[in-house]
Amino acid sequence: MMVARWFWSFAFTQLVEVPIYLRALGGPDQAPRLSRPQRLGLGFLASALTHPYVWFVFFGVFYSRAYEDLGYHWPFVTAHRYTIYFIVAETFAVVVEALLLRGCGLRRAFLWALLANATSAGLGFFSRHFLGWPG
Repeated sequence: MMVARWFWSFAFTQLVEVPIYLRALGGPDQAPRLSRPQRLGLGFLASALTHPYVWFVFFGVFYSRAYEDLGYHWPFVTAHRYTIYFIVAETFAVVVEALLLRGCGLRRAFLWALLANATSAGLGFFSRHFLGWPG
């Protein structure tokens, strides 16, 4: 079940983020000119690198026995578990994607990564809470 939900979330993320990265990589912020297939591949790669970590690694840490034990001493961390998880995981995604894109010559890579991730997270919240997708 978790892998199926991840897959649909990953597909949704790619549908939202790849067009944003295509625009960024084809615009004036891009130093070297990349072909459309190169831009498409780089846009896909950016979130493909981070999405599994956000879903499996960070989720595993924040919903582990060790995190529960930490919450025993600091109840704040369990009371606000999802908020802390979201902030840490999305910050990781933005920073890693920005570093990849900056390494490929994209100027203002952090702003583009922030825009892509904020858009996909926001639309994801909307679709989950108001449309009931992906269940």
